[in-house]
Amino acid sequence: MGRSRGGLTSKIHALVDALGRPIRLMLSAGQAYDGHAATDLLAALTPGCAVLADRAYDSNAIRAMIAAQGAQAVIPSMPQRNPVIPHDRERYRDRNCVERFFNKIKSYRAIATRYDKRDDNFMASVQLASIRIWLRSYESVS
Repeated sequence: MGRSRGGLTSKIHALVDALGRPIRLMLSAGQAYDGHAATDLLAALTPGCAVLADRAYDSNAIRAMIAAQGAQAVIPSMPQRNPVIPHDRERYRDRNCVERFFNKIKSYRAIATRYDKRDDNFMASVQLASIRIWLRSYESVS
């Protein structure tokens, strides 16, 4: 976990499928740049998939890594980028699956308030919440 003026902080990075179920999870220090975690998180993409990410992941290196794996980057450009790289706005709307995943794991109090001081214990809590999300997607509705 990272140390800042506010205390110990950490960020959760997630790769989710089209239904908002987590595929790969990662922790990084709260003050760290998001792009460093993206190289590990996006290491093994399936060809033909689309990577929907926010502006924090807008860098030439990340876009090149995504293209090298045969995937499509749907990432809006940072405001100061010149020239602006266009993205598919209609497809980018599907990024709410990631936001819904984070809202689901925030319903678990230990994750939302970050009770665990050690990063391995905190990651275990995130993984348990993720398992419950996967199990809920397989529940019968009848």
